[in-house]
Amino acid sequence: MKKITAHTIYPVDGPSIKDGVIIIDDVGKVLAIEKLSDHDATSVEYHEGAIIPGFVNSHCHLELSHMKGVADTGTGLIPFVNCVVTQRNMSQDIIMDAIKKADQEMWDNGIMAVGDISNVTDTFKTKDGSPIQYYTFVEFFDLLQTQDAKQKFDEYHQVFKAKASMHRDRKSIVPHAPYSVSEQLFEYIREHTPEDGRTISVHNQETPPEQELFLRGTGGFVDWYQSFGLNVDGFEAPGTTSIHYLLKHMSPKNKTLFVHNTLTSEADIIAAQNWSDKTFWASCPNANLYIENRLPNYQYFLDQGASVTLGTDSLTSNWQLSILEEMKTIARFQSYIPFETLLEWATLNGAKALSYEDELGSITVGKKPGILLLEGFDGNNLGQTSVKRII
Repeated sequence: MKKITAHTIYPVDGPSIKDGVIIIDDVGKVLAIEKLSDHDATSVEYHEGAIIPGFVNSHCHLELSHMKGVADTGTGLIPFVNCVVTQRNMSQDIIMDAIKKADQEMWDNGIMAVGDISNVTDTFKTKDGSPIQYYTFVEFFDLLQTQDAKQKFDEYHQVFKAKASMHRDRKSIVPHAPYSVSEQLFEYIREHTPEDGRTISVHNQETPPEQELFLRGTGGFVDWYQSFGLNVDGFEAPGTTSIHYLLKHMSPKNKTLFVHNTLTSEADIIAAQNWSDKTFWASCPNANLYIENRLPNYQYFLDQGASVTLGTDSLTSNWQLSILEEMKTIARFQSYIPFETLLEWATLNGAKALSYEDELGSITVGKKPGILLLEGFDGNNLGQTSVKRII
């Protein structure tokens, strides 16, 4: 058993605590939160800084860890995707070593759970042996090629079946993005996805060509398809923003984690939240800056009471895998967001989105959330803050 205190404790599911003590058992379960004055000071482990629960990384591509530094910054999404498609193949030893190191980096950075995208099986061995809890989202896509929908479904379904259920790890079949999943493939996905409240992740409104494709049927994605010799003549632009295509083809009975949302308007948020009360919005600010030099307008999400989560995306589109660094980036560019709000996005909201809130996301009696120390944090400015794992 340990007794831990610091200048301030941020439990997340309640107000911050000064002069408090967290009592934790040998497996990291929170037994009690009490007043420091009720304990002999010599029995308490004191830390300089702020205590918070472990982070939840709601969106990552662990399998692309070997591509760190390969893609140029600021190119836009389509050139970035081209880089991933054409350069992701390296020796399996390099790929597996990078995955293992990235998993360790996330653990060292205080991450307790990850919503991880998988197109192949490369990460499964590392995830099965990791102390991190993983929700694996096996992505399906056919690039709007309706004639390939059944073939592509069968191909990615083999990947899905290969992921074992280990510990409290979870898995779901998910669509990649509105611009890459045909109506036919959506139908196959729906047929094989129980409406039981599981989480479905989908990339959303990440780049202007995505919006142009759905509003007018023109733009960069049409040219991109044609560059691969693909015919999208059968696609009819619905004349709405791309999120409405997703709402039409996904189930409101499951949790939906919309990812990136850099172009999501307040009207889009309202439409999605009217569609389902199980909507979550994953933001990966450093990846958004890396790829497109843009961020979401977070005020829209605040105004609508949206449940925002934080993710790192991959080392292909980021300089590190750190939720603290994502918080710092938001605080740097949109500093009106309070620290406590950012912390909720980084912890409890992510835990809820991935259905890990019974154990993670807040310092609550009965949970095993992981305990982190923010060193150098003055209660407001995150700029010089670093994170240290205590438990």
